[in-house]
Amino acid sequence: MNSVRKTFGRKVAVEGIDLSIPQGSIYGFIGPNGAGKTTTIRMIMSILFPDSGELSVLGKKSAVESKDRIGYLPEERGVYKKMKVANFLIYMARLKGLDSAGLKPKVMEWLERVELADVAKKKCEELSKGMQQKVQFIASVLHEPDLIILDEPFSGLDPVNMRLLRDLINEQHTAGKTVIFSTHVMQQAESICDHIIMIHEGKKVLDDTLGTIRSRFDPRAIHVEAANAGNQSQAISAVPGVASVRIHEGHHVVTLDEGMDKQQAMQSIITAVPISKIEIKRPTLEDVFIEIVTGGHSGDAMDTDHEQVRAKLLAGSKETQEVAS
Repeated sequence: MNSVRKTFGRKVAVEGIDLSIPQGSIYGFIGPNGAGKTTTIRMIMSILFPDSGELSVLGKKSAVESKDRIGYLPEERGVYKKMKVANFLIYMARLKGLDSAGLKPKVMEWLERVELADVAKKKCEELSKGMQQKVQFIASVLHEPDLIILDEPFSGLDPVNMRLLRDLINEQHTAGKTVIFSTHVMQQAESICDHIIMIHEGKKVLDDTLGTIRSRFDPRAIHVEAANAGNQSQAISAVPGVASVRIHEGHHVVTLDEGMDKQQAMQSIITAVPISKIEIKRPTLEDVFIEIVTGGHSGDAMDTDHEQVRAKLLAGSKETQEVAS
């Protein structure tokens, strides 16, 4: 993609995105809901067309020219409700150019792998949303595509099936397939991807390998578990070199001033507050995203911005969990 831009009326959905994805890689598009991830994927798939800029897919000017080499799981879930599951998958595979000979055993093998062998003769409408999603994943990989594009693939799945799908995605990657998937659940991208694209308000704000991102964003946070019950934020905030303190899941997350020696700060915190555990907290992709979006500064006003961005991300994750439940 070169300088790709897409608008809907006065709304700019994607602004000037440049992107190059090498063969055999696994790329994660991450960002909050409404960031522009799905619009970008739909342009790659030629479902939408850019207002300006250029893109090519698998060496062709359009995904339409390489459609049988692409597997696509869209954000909107959809199956032919009245069709039986096995027949639906056979039909989708035939649309992708597979010969009918030997196709049914292949479908049954995939259903067995995702623990759905017993629903082969059920109508698609009889399945739960999570089951339908696994069926659609099979449809996206059954024809052994070179490029697999998954839009919010973990939405609606419980933790057990999230792990199953993650393993299947890793398997496709190990087999040499190019995998692109989008998610607002950044922990999922962190556990799968070797390259991350962060999108915020239609703009690409980060494009790098996971290893480079981790080394670039030096951990300036310390995770503190106080020995005494209660909020020790005020005492920790008074320690020299501490920029801010917030409570997360019952623990204190301490952000240090830039350039502050972490070991020295930890010793000072131990002196100031009785603690049961203290450790340097490696920044997550969520932390990196928030630092980029807010400029990485500290202070009361900026800390409020940090929490607003974090709350937006958590709200999206909560929606996903509620659908799964």
